[in-house]
This record gives sequence, C-alpha cells and structure tokens, in this order.
Amino acid sequence: MYTLAFSEIGAADHARVGGKCASLGQMTQAGVAVPPGFAVTTEAYQLMLDQHGLGKEIERHLSGLDSDNSFKLDEAAQIIRQRIGSHPIPAPVEAAIRAAFKDLGDHPVAVRSSATAEDMPDASFAGQQDTYLWIKGIDQVLDKVRDCWASLYTARAIAYRDKNKIVHIDVLMSVAVQKMVNAKAAGVAMTLDPSNGDRTKIIIDASWGLGETVVSGTVTPDNFTVEKVMEQITARKISDKHIELVGDAKAGVAVEREVEAKRRKAQCLSDAEVIAVARLA
Repeated sequence: MYTLAFSEIGAADHARVGGKCASLGQMTQAGVAVPPGFAVTTEAYQLMLDQHGLGKEIERHLSGLDSDNSFKLDEAAQIIRQRIGSHPIPAPVEAAIRAAFKDLGDHPVAVRSSATAEDMPDASFAGQQDTYLWIKGIDQVLDKVRDCWASLYTARAIAYRDKNKIVHIDVLMSVAVQKMVNAKAAGVAMTLDPSNGDRTKIIIDASWGLGETVVSGTVTPDNFTVEKVMEQITARKISDKHIELVGDAKAGVAVEREVEAKRRKAQCLSDAEVIAVARLA
C-alpha cells in the first residue's frame, strides 16, 4: 500500500505515484532499461498529513496568502516545511520503505519527488520539487523522503500552483527511490525538435557526469540532432563543458568537480552512443 516497485506501476497509478513514477513504471513495463526502484505512494504522504494534523495546518498557513508578497510567501513556505520536517514518518510507512529498500539492495540511490500535479498538459512542474542524488543507507533515504514531501511547499512551488489555480492541499506527493547510475555522461533526449516541433528529428543534450548539470543549466551541453528514419546525426554542437557532477559512493553524496582540459571540449558521447540513445527514445 505504501510502496510500489516500478515493475508494478502502470499509467492507471498516476494518482498513487505522481507523474515521474508513473512514467518510470510505464517505461519499466515496456522493457526500457530503467534503473530499478520503487515509489513511496501518495497514501504514505496522506497518512503523514492525517496522523499529525498537518493538512489543516497547511491550509491555515496558506489561507488568504498573496503569492505576490514574497516576504509572506517565504515565511509561510518555511513554516510549513519546518512543520513537515519536525514530525516522524508514520511507523507503517517507515516499515514499508525499509522493506522495499532492502529488496533493492544496499546501493546508492536517487530520491526524487513525484507530485500528482506533474506532467500535466498545461503545467509541467519541472524542477519545482526536490531531487537528492547518491543517497546512501536507509536512514538517509528516510530523511530525504520527508524532505521531498516538504519540498511540495517551497515558495516557488506554492506560487506556481497559485498561478495555475491548483488547490494546494489537493496535490499529493509520491517519492521515487531509484538506483543511481555511475554515469560517464548523461543528459536529455527529446523526440521532436523543441524549437520548431519537427517530429522527424530527435534532439539530444548531453554532458559529462550526472545529468543534473544539463537540466539545471549549469553547463552548456553537447547538442546533437538525429534524423529518425535514416538514423543519422545531421547536426552537432560540441560545447566547453567545464564541470561535471559525479557520485562519491563512500561519502554518499554527489560532488561537483572541474573537468580536465582535454575533456572539456571533447564530444561526451560517441556517434554510436548518440544513435543508441536516439533509438531508445
């Protein structure tokens, strides 16, 4: 009830696992090489709210709040996150997470927010909630699950929901716990050209290390255009990729480091890897 393996999740489970976990589940069931993991369901988050009376408390803090008043918005957001962080995870939820993590094996994981309002046609919520990389050990996982729940109430997330007229308390949070990949390079693949909507093209952005530097805009990634039918790279732009994010398994953290000179302007994916990513997409 409180956790679901990705292999158990389908499109019909969106309300229980949010947009990100629903997509990971669908890809897993379709046979895509998704790193294994599980979702902490929205029932777990709802029990957290109900057991500690947090739902009504959140509504009280947000009632009549003007999201254009940045001082009041920040104040309310900070109070709500502190209140969520100050309460223990309900015992049955903790037991379920411990069991699912044990089944996953003692590997570093990503702990990723997956809200039920994500990936909607008119509101993507991209980057609105938190993700934690290279987390090691069950105690850290439990802490980061609670941090993901609290990230539903950052000032930016509250303001975004206000702008899109989404009722705050109606949005529930699931959390993905997923094995980390020790990536040589990572990034984003789009199955059309986002600049003009051309569906004959696949656009790939990639950089050294974990993909967070690409999605956050910290680096300018290498950019590849692949023609779908002929499976040919028709354009490429190789950038100066000055930093990379890599995992430190011993410390249980992801660390940012400078890329040495010989790799900064080197293509981070081989042509064969570019085509393999395009085929996967």
